Amino acid sequence: MCVALSSFAALAAVAAEAGGQEPGKLPETMAVPKPPGSVGDPVLTTPHAFRFEDLPVVKTANGETRAVIRGVLPTGEAVEMHETTLLPGHMPHPPHQHEHSEFMLIREGSMEFENNGVPQRAGPGGVFFATSNILHGLKNVGDTTANYFVIAIGREG
Repeated sequence: MCVALSSFAALAAVAAEAGGQEPGKLPETMAVPKPPGSVGDPVLTTPHAFRFEDLPVVKTANGETRAVIRGVLPTGEAVEMHETTLLPGHMPHPPHQHEHSEFMLIREGSMEFENNGVPQRAGPGGVFFATSNILHGLKNVGDTTANYFVIAIGREG
């Protein structure tokens, strides 16, 4: 439990720092979370329920994001998970690539996934998968907010 609690404290600090939030001023884009398995990430050994209302919130001009968990599983896999609510017509940040892979699970809205330059669309229940080192990005192409989860797996470098 102590490991889990210290993980949540670290997540809140990282989320606030990543958002660079100053009172009354929202960052233009959402920060790309540091890669899973980064130095200092805890080993995740304690099961836990994550209540939406308890997740740290970082607001930006594009919407908001909530860090859920990050660390290394006892079996060695590095993981990071966050939830994002994105305003219509917005992207969380420009397309990017990294060594770890990501699953993006669409809960609400209509999303477009840039898959190495090829746009693909999905709505509620859809899943996008970005493999290691592929250029990828997301955009809310609907008329309402979109909500999705990102599960990142693997270490950087």
